[in-house]
Amino acid sequence: MYKAISSLSGRCAALTRGSCSMPCLAYFHRASGALCQKSAFKPPSTDVPEMPPCNFSPEKYTGMSKDRMIEIRRQNCNPMTMKVTYYKKPVFIHQGYMQWLWDVDGRRYLDLFAGVATVSVGHCHPKVTAAAEQQLKKLWHTTNIYVYPTLHEYCEKLASHFPDPLKVIYLTNSGSESNDLAILMARLHTGNNDIITLRGSYHGGSPQTIGLTSNAAYKYPVASGFDSTNTMCPDVFRGPWGGSHCRDSPVQTIRECTCAQGHCMANEQYIAQLKETFATSVPNRIAAFFGEPIQGVGGAVQYPKNYLKDAYKLVRERGGICVADEVQTGFGRTGSHFWGFQGHDVIPDMVTMAKGIGNGFPMGAVVTTPEIAASFAKGLHFNTFGGNPLACAVASSVLDTIKEDDTQQNSLRVGTYLMTELAKLRDKYEIIGDVRGKGLQIGVEMVRDKASRDPLPPEAMAEIFEDVKDMGVLIGKGAIYGQTFRIKPPMCITKEDVDFFMAVFDKSVRNYMEKR
Repeated sequence: MYKAISSLSGRCAALTRGSCSMPCLAYFHRASGALCQKSAFKPPSTDVPEMPPCNFSPEKYTGMSKDRMIEIRRQNCNPMTMKVTYYKKPVFIHQGYMQWLWDVDGRRYLDLFAGVATVSVGHCHPKVTAAAEQQLKKLWHTTNIYVYPTLHEYCEKLASHFPDPLKVIYLTNSGSESNDLAILMARLHTGNNDIITLRGSYHGGSPQTIGLTSNAAYKYPVASGFDSTNTMCPDVFRGPWGGSHCRDSPVQTIRECTCAQGHCMANEQYIAQLKETFATSVPNRIAAFFGEPIQGVGGAVQYPKNYLKDAYKLVRERGGICVADEVQTGFGRTGSHFWGFQGHDVIPDMVTMAKGIGNGFPMGAVVTTPEIAASFAKGLHFNTFGGNPLACAVASSVLDTIKEDDTQQNSLRVGTYLMTELAKLRDKYEIIGDVRGKGLQIGVEMVRDKASRDPLPPEAMAEIFEDVKDMGVLIGKGAIYGQTFRIKPPMCITKEDVDFFMAVFDKSVRNYMEKR
């Protein structure tokens, strides 16, 4: 099977050795990833959807062989590295640019997972890369024991994106570290210990945050995360209650709804479950409630529209503070707002973030109120790398780029288009149960059938997943049973990219259905 990329049309892919100036030649891309050149143009095969053009030429890979990389991965990397490796035939990534990745063989992929919702403005975005290079020539590292401009420039800039009183910032290196610190600050400030999170949540993999995380796949049979309690996730597709008007999303569930306008029975039921948790599982005073505005690892699960607002009220009545985990939803990814919590019409007491903050550069942050921050000063806390000059320069450039490139609006515009197109496939195929999300934080939940809503088995998910990859698109998986495809690309993707993905995904699902 061959995939033609015509130089006659001036749409030569970057993997065709750069120049598109030879009018009598066409390059062909084998399904195996190899490149062929033919002297006569042949119409492209309809078997594989045509990938949009790219005007970037990656460097030729001359490094270690794939066999040697796998050998080292097995022998010298922790076994967990091999355990989390995607695909039966892994992707060997060599280079990236904006929404594109290239493997060591020169094959190009449309990246719709962004290193797990981490690359916000695009791989190796020229503006961010330039900022990093400029800082590297000045100062790589110093710490908070000294005063240096980039830290203060960035903190002021980041604080400007928050409403009062969320104006005090502590910089970290990751989301787990940010949530770890938030746990400590919440307990110090309130004098209470117990923390509530939602089932299906993911708040990190450190010994403390594993207690907040509610997914058995990430749990170990050792003590971790004391005084953490999980309550029912208000999932309006898979949960006991839900309807066709529950979520703040361009696409609603296929479940019927008899609620009067402005009244959500599902929300009332899920809030009743939270009240039951308060009555049975925690003391009458708690430290905090952690909630993702849209669940990330949990499969882009969205809650009824007023759930967080009602939950925050109950938490505060019991002395707790409300923490919004924006590790995956922040920095304009939801499109309608810069922060996911803003879409719920709430103001948390603390916000944690990472991933998109540095476009892939290791960084995180905890933003809170002056009062909560003051409680943290009861002891001494020091972070060697948090807020280092290089991280602050990169993160500052990311904020500038989001504004200059209109990234948030692109996320809303392209994400809404993608969800509405995916909804058409949901109506077409029995195994696509739900399409949900906001902006470019999207989940596609796969089921055995729409009536039962039982998860599509892992082997079926893997088959579709592999097929999508083989046609040139990288997506993610998540949810408690691994039944949801996660689509969280760099926020620079285009509608043309969406059309390509839709053709690929449609073909992959159809391939599976025909075999079944």
